[in-house]
Amino acid sequence: MFKQLRTNKVRTFPADQERADIQIHKQNIRDFQLSLTNKIEVSTQLTLNNTKDYIHGDNSDIIATDSQKNTVYVLARQHGIETIEKFALTISDHFLRKYCHVTNTQIYIEEAPWKRISVDGQEHVHAFFFSKEAIRRCEVTQERGEKPLLRSGLKEMRIMKTTQSAFRKFVDDEFRTLPDADDRLFCTVVDSWWWYNSVNGVDFTKVWEGIKGIVLDTFAGPATTGVFSPSVQNTLHLTVRNVLSKIPQVEKMEITLPNVHYFGMDYNKFTKINLKDYKNEVYMPTDKPSGNISARIQRSRLSKL
Repeated sequence: MFKQLRTNKVRTFPADQERADIQIHKQNIRDFQLSLTNKIEVSTQLTLNNTKDYIHGDNSDIIATDSQKNTVYVLARQHGIETIEKFALTISDHFLRKYCHVTNTQIYIEEAPWKRISVDGQEHVHAFFFSKEAIRRCEVTQERGEKPLLRSGLKEMRIMKTTQSAFRKFVDDEFRTLPDADDRLFCTVVDSWWWYNSVNGVDFTKVWEGIKGIVLDTFAGPATTGVFSPSVQNTLHLTVRNVLSKIPQVEKMEITLPNVHYFGMDYNKFTKINLKDYKNEVYMPTDKPSGNISARIQRSRLSKL
């Protein structure tokens, strides 16, 4: 998706949009023809220093969305894509250097990796299956003459545990109908962003994999025993606290954990069927999350006297 905005001091004008997917294929001949492939989607948004195309019909400063799309493909060819963060920084830098009338850039990239197929316990050298267990993403915004602002994140990571989750002793007034739950299914879809205190020398892939692992470890706990969660809120807080304590490059983190409920099926209404002798537990999912639990937490700074 490519977007171009023009702004002045008074108003912001709408923009056309275009979408493009990029398939990046890299091959290492020295490593038994081992190939790597990733699928990314890039969105570019440019702000210009004038609105003459809107007001006077003068298109001389328009960088067409098709040209923006072509630019991304050319830069991918020229630079490759080591990480989506570095590629987003490259795109932003290019537009600001190339066009003096561009005052601001906003580059958004999503990555959904292909995973190597395993055959007889060995990873295949050139065959993959598409996996969306978590979507990696990043966004760069940059004003002309200023340093780029970079954030990374993950989304659409659905996780669940079947026990060691509770929700009790919340507000009990005339509007409450939800009972206390001492042991419940805990299902959510992780959506998170984090901001860096510096982009210099950062191994973005290592940070992304590290944060993903921390989210999963905090949620699940040890493999044989698990960990108890008194609420989604507490699990969210512990997750961000663990990220900030273990990943020094992260300055702040925002995370949203929606409640995706699974309720035990009520079989009492099936009066003509004897189901009392059957012990299988069956749960019915809700169509949509009932609520989003979210927070943004950042490192504290000591005041200077």
